[in-house]
Amino acid sequence: MSAALVWFRRDLRDFDHAALHAALTAHDCVHCAFVFDSEILDALPRRDRRVEFILESVRELKAALESRGGGLHVRHGRARDEVPQLARRLGVAAVYANRDYEPQAIARDAEVERVLGEAGIAWHARKDQVIFERGEVLTGSGTAFSVFTPYKNAWLKMLTPFFVRPYPVEKYASRLAPGSSAMPSLENLGFESADLALKTGMAGGRELLADFRRRIAGYAERRDYPALKGPSYLSVHLRFGTVSIRELAGYAWQQGSAGASTWLSELVWRDFYFMVLAVRPDVVDGAFKREFNALKFDRNEPHWLAWCRGATGYPLVDAAMRQLNSTGYMHNRLRMVTASFLVKDLGIDWRRGERYFAEHLNDYDLAANNGGWQWAASTGCDAQPYFRIFNPVTQSERFDAGGRFIRKYVPELARVTGNFVHAPWRMDAGEQARAGCVIGRDYPAPVVEHDAARKRTLERYAAARTR
Repeated sequence: MSAALVWFRRDLRDFDHAALHAALTAHDCVHCAFVFDSEILDALPRRDRRVEFILESVRELKAALESRGGGLHVRHGRARDEVPQLARRLGVAAVYANRDYEPQAIARDAEVERVLGEAGIAWHARKDQVIFERGEVLTGSGTAFSVFTPYKNAWLKMLTPFFVRPYPVEKYASRLAPGSSAMPSLENLGFESADLALKTGMAGGRELLADFRRRIAGYAERRDYPALKGPSYLSVHLRFGTVSIRELAGYAWQQGSAGASTWLSELVWRDFYFMVLAVRPDVVDGAFKREFNALKFDRNEPHWLAWCRGATGYPLVDAAMRQLNSTGYMHNRLRMVTASFLVKDLGIDWRRGERYFAEHLNDYDLAANNGGWQWAASTGCDAQPYFRIFNPVTQSERFDAGGRFIRKYVPELARVTGNFVHAPWRMDAGEQARAGCVIGRDYPAPVVEHDAARKRTLERYAAARTR
């Protein structure tokens, strides 16, 4: 009897699962495993919401596999050691996993494949977390795209029902091997509770998707306004694979409303950034547009700390940063605003901001986070020139006109009226007193003047381009 092991990673579901389907259709007996990888966990803060999300999602996955007659071997250690050891102990002929595109994960998987090969065990990787991966969507000359819009057009042209067809698991479930190990506690993993306020696992993903389907027609009109319920809120579920990208993309494509089409574009962006990371792994630490590696950034620690704490004196920026710090979530429009502010108002290296987001975002994904930061910094895949610089006040006036979002996260401004909520330093002394918000005492004055900062940024980028 031929046996296999499926290694779950960022694909925590028991349905529409490429690697699981491949193993079930090729083998008589399929074991399943998940490893809490100490090489990843040891670098995280001890109160990390993502670890709680993963723990609860793995718990649900284990129960789901057991309900099908299977099980889940749960390990805690170095995945590159644990997986080959488990494969040898179970006597499997092959290990299956869904492909990962991050450089460290690629190196880890290469080592696992090598060790397995020495033991005579095959390694099989499948495409699962994207619709199209590296090498599938190419220019007419056969090279990778470097600008999104032509990539999107080619992506949509390639899309057929085949690419969003699910990989069935149910009909082969009798081949799942029983046998599970105990789940570790959060404390066993070395973490403390961060008071997780997220819907976890497959059940959480289904609930959020059902809710978004009722709202998707209005997505295009509502998505940019942080005080409105516009986004899908599925990003953390996409990150950890508790939902299927094929189901989401297929639904958006077939539904066809303006809102669904706009959301599908966001999913295409996700594929695009995965492709960029696979083709250009150097973007992890360097600019996609290599001439901008010559940029000379400032190291102003008071400004950096003001940005991190949400104390820059620009209400929308501060509200966004406080939302991130308190919840692990930040609205997509505000990710662009805060990134632009750090790089182009404060003159601070985009890599510092990218790493701050990496530590704090529940849905942190290297490809998307890096791509988004490089887009905001004008060092990445963007047809627009470097002189696109968001004005934090006009962004605030446009996307939080009534100040509802600002007042939620910056309560010092709760009694500030009218447009002063976007630029409270413009209030005179009497208005500040009536609002109970004295600038410089109750709420900070702006750490920089936007127009002057914009001028310095233009000079900074122009200098880098002439080197």
